[in-house]
Amino acid sequence: MRHRFETTVGVLAIIFLCAAMGGPGRTQGITSESGRGQKDTAVTGHASGTFEVKLMPQPVEDKDAGIGRMSIDKHFHGDLEGISKGEMLSATGNVKGSAGYVAIERVSGTLQGRKGSFVLQHNGVMNRGTPQLNISVVPDSGTDQLAGLTGMMTIKIDEGKHSYEFDYTFSGAQ
Repeated sequence: MRHRFETTVGVLAIIFLCAAMGGPGRTQGITSESGRGQKDTAVTGHASGTFEVKLMPQPVEDKDAGIGRMSIDKHFHGDLEGISKGEMLSATGNVKGSAGYVAIERVSGTLQGRKGSFVLQHNGVMNRGTPQLNISVVPDSGTDQLAGLTGMMTIKIDEGKHSYEFDYTFSGAQ
């Protein structure tokens, strides 16, 4: 069973390496959009930077289920300065190159000058070597100055160094 867990961890590394290598056009900084007669103002922005991550294997309830569990410990730098803690579940398929993972992590820190926390939800699938990764802000999870935050994050790993791109919106921001 230990070998299967290590294989799952290896597949997760491949998902991280291959996923989210592109995306829609990026904007720098923050822009405001308001319409006539609307009370709320939406603030959109783009953040980028680097992060370090530690994934630590954790015990699972049923060792024969083929499911791996890990804790997540990240340190973000750049436009997002802070830390995150979370949990990941993963499993491999019966065909080489097929696997999946889900994760939840709470990020606490400062996003381009706004302080608070929010939750990211990961959904990663590798279908016979073809990866798909979605990382989105859990609705209404933002606190303090990050209340109203929504968005999507992508990650890249280049020569062992992790980076992120984060397109976000604040609804009802002032």
